[in-house]
Amino acid sequence: MKNPNVLDRSPSGSSSGTGAAIAASLAAAGIGTETDGSITSPSSVNGIVGIKPTLGLVSRTLVVPISHNQDTPGPMGRTVADVAALLTAIAGSDAADPATKDADAHKTDYVAALAGATLKGKRLGVLRFTTGNVPEVDALFEAALAVLRAQGAEVVELPDYKPPSSLGDDELAVLLTDLKVDLNGYLALTPPWVVTRTLAEVIAFNRETPRELTLFGQDLFERAEATKGLDDPAYVKALKAAKQAAGPDGIDKLIAEHHLDALVGESDGPASRIDVLTGDHISGSASQLPAIAGYPHLTVPMGYVRGMPVGISFIGQAWTEAQLLALGAAYERATHARKPPAYIPSIEDLRSTNEELWPKRRHGLQQY
Repeated sequence: MKNPNVLDRSPSGSSSGTGAAIAASLAAAGIGTETDGSITSPSSVNGIVGIKPTLGLVSRTLVVPISHNQDTPGPMGRTVADVAALLTAIAGSDAADPATKDADAHKTDYVAALAGATLKGKRLGVLRFTTGNVPEVDALFEAALAVLRAQGAEVVELPDYKPPSSLGDDELAVLLTDLKVDLNGYLALTPPWVVTRTLAEVIAFNRETPRELTLFGQDLFERAEATKGLDDPAYVKALKAAKQAAGPDGIDKLIAEHHLDALVGESDGPASRIDVLTGDHISGSASQLPAIAGYPHLTVPMGYVRGMPVGISFIGQAWTEAQLLALGAAYERATHARKPPAYIPSIEDLRSTNEELWPKRRHGLQQY
């Protein structure tokens, strides 16, 4: 799978196929699935719109699980309106997924919610911890904040906030335990012809089938298999700490204390080069807090760094998808930042890059 903007760059994941296909106009919209960043990251780096909904707004039935505490499907598309239309279609309660019991009470017509979308008078808090990773992305973000101000929003700096350093470890502890429990439950309900019916059997199959581990190991599978279940005191403690830090002490507190309509940040860094030896090289992300809290996270195209798209994130409290989509639509209308992909072979083929490297060689360069 390749990023259609720059072909030797990753489309990110895990919803990489959906992101790349929509960016290439093979589909108007599609559905991704996210545990932490798997909708918003491929949306950002492929130059499209994506929203990770509130946990429980969209059913997970038949979705291969990682964590019942964080997994959710969500729509991806080329415009905010396309994403709003798809979310309207897929939101709702499902008796097969208890997490969605309140969805019908909260879902709405998200396309209708875009009518009169405006940034005027909105208070938006800046998550500064998402910045400082790539100078070119920071410059685009500052320009985006200037657009928000020009459109009438009040941009509120939050320089002192950053997630606790323990949040990543707590999240991983939860995800490893959930993976074993949830995947075992999923595999137990698969058709009889499915041979691997537990995580332990998947691990054994991978060990006995060399091609399965040619490019990727299964360290996380093995660590998940060693976990002790949902009643393990360490798991219970990690889950409580992570949820508290991301939700009540994180997003909720910031929005309440500063009287905000939403939080904004850099969605992700530019796509890394496809590298089967050392893997992806991630440079910052806004996905962790809303992923752990189970709150909505919208990314909208913000601009390009040497042909590679990056997005701006709008993050809110639970069930605020309509408000976030309206903010994103107003920003989208003011910027029209998205461009069709150019299918550039590599950044080194960009005319601008060649002229910087070899300023005297101005003939025979690619015209991207």
